Amino acid sequence: MATAVPAERDAVAGAFATRADEVALPGATLHRVGDRFDLLAVGVGPALAAACTATALTAAALRGTPYGLVVTTGIAGGFAPDAPLGSLVVADTVTAADLGAETPDGFLPVTELGFGTVHHRPPESLVREAAAATGALVGTVLTVSTVTGSAARAAELRARHPRALAEAMEGFGVAEAAAAHGTPVLELRAVSNPVGPRDRAAWRIGDALAALTEGFGKLAPVLESWTSHDRAE
Repeated sequence: MATAVPAERDAVAGAFATRADEVALPGATLHRVGDRFDLLAVGVGPALAAACTATALTAAALRGTPYGLVVTTGIAGGFAPDAPLGSLVVADTVTAADLGAETPDGFLPVTELGFGTVHHRPPESLVREAAAATGALVGTVLTVSTVTGSAARAAELRARHPRALAEAMEGFGVAEAAAAHGTPVLELRAVSNPVGPRDRAAWRIGDALAALTEGFGKLAPVLESWTSHDRAE
């Protein structure tokens, strides 16, 4: 199953020649492409992404046909100069960047408060093969509830997460839902804008969606062949 927001779902669907059939779920609609892939538009933000993904995973489990992998995909902000506009990024770590508490001494992740997790790590072999097939950069993809809009915020995030290449709003929510079902997750992003001060004139959403379509077309054979890999990584 691949999750995205609506425009990104359409970009991913463009990688396939097969027409997608709609399958209604509570609060969401799956778009089934052939007999191997389901596409799901999860909406914006980690909470809605988690809820929609959990619905699809639970429905599949109840049918007796659980998913073997969840791919969360879409566009993202890239940390310059490492992730330039139009580049693809595959996450080796999916990180909740703003889940925690502000203190007089700075930000504390929720794990240091004694709760939950802030990282999910996709299977290493799948990350390697996805990057090789698509030409994607490999690094941390941050999930935020509020998009970065200043140079100071971008610098703060990069200081806390020096391997971060991109930020988006859904990956960690999808990964949390997948983890609850014991299902591996992969995150692939196309960079549409730099992380930092908001400058809509610098956004290249069309180019990023085109890169996403091309990249997912190259990724699809990797996903199909990955069934033989050790999923206990």
